[in-house]
Amino acid sequence: MVRYAVNCSLLFTGLPPLERPAAAAAAGFGAVEFWWPWPDAPVPPAAEVDAFCAAIEDAGVRLVALNAYAGDLPGGERGVLSHPGRVAEFRASLDVLAEIAGRTGVRRFNTLYGQRIAGSDAAEQARTADANLAHMAGTVPGTILIEPLARGLNGDYPLATAADATAVVARARAAGVADVAFLLDTFHLAHNGDDPVKAAHSDVLGHVQFADAPGRGRPGSGAVDFAGVLAALGAAGYDGWVSLEYVPADPAAEDFSYLDRLGPTEDTA
Repeated sequence: MVRYAVNCSLLFTGLPPLERPAAAAAAGFGAVEFWWPWPDAPVPPAAEVDAFCAAIEDAGVRLVALNAYAGDLPGGERGVLSHPGRVAEFRASLDVLAEIAGRTGVRRFNTLYGQRIAGSDAAEQARTADANLAHMAGTVPGTILIEPLARGLNGDYPLATAADATAVVARARAAGVADVAFLLDTFHLAHNGDDPVKAAHSDVLGHVQFADAPGRGRPGSGAVDFAGVLAALGAAGYDGWVSLEYVPADPAAEDFSYLDRLGPTEDTA
C-alpha cells in the first residue's frame, strides 16, 4: 500500500497557492508538500507565514514535506546550503522553517545543495554545506533531505546521482548529524541515467517523489519503471510518503486515475 502526497508547487497551479491544499483534499489526498513558498525571501512577513499555515490547517491535510529556503528558485538558483557568502541568509530562514514545523507538524525538509560558484573552491563549499547541515539539525526538528537534480536544467548543480547525494548524507552522519537522508526523485535520476529502481534500495532513503522521464510528466507518460520502483521500495521496507511532483498536462483538469494502474493506494484522506 502506497501513501501518496501531492506537491502543491507543481500541481493545482491553476489555483492560487493557498487554495491548492483544499484542492488536493477535494481530489482525495490527505497529504501535501510544498517548495519554499517565498522565492528569494528567507524571512517572509509573519502574516504570510500565518496564511500558509492556516491554508494547510483549514484544508484538513498534512504537510509532509517542505523545501528549505533555496534562493531565487524561479530565477534559476538551486539552494544556498553550500554558498559561503550566504550563510547568515540561510540560517535566518531556519527559524521560519522551525516555526512552520511547530505549527503544521511537517518533519521532512528538502534542502537543495546549491550550484557551484565560479571561482570558488569546491572544498570550501562542502565545508559550508556541512556546517549549515549541523546548524540546521540543531534548529529544525525533523529529517533533512538531500536531492540530486537533472543535469542541464539546474545550472552547475553538483549532485546528479544517488551516489552523489548519499555521499553528502554519509559525510553529515559521520560528523554527527544523524537525521539526514536521501531524497529519491525518479525524474531527476532517470534524466541523468541513474536507475531509480536501484536507488530505491538505498539504506539512507528518507523521501520519494514521482515524475516520469523524459518530460517530468505524470507517471506513465515516459519511460520510468514505476512498478519496479514501487517493488524495490517495498522490498527495502520503505514506509514513507511518495509525493507526486510532476508537471501536469492540464493544471485546470487534474486527473489522478493513473494511480489505479500503479497498484494499491493507502487512503490518506
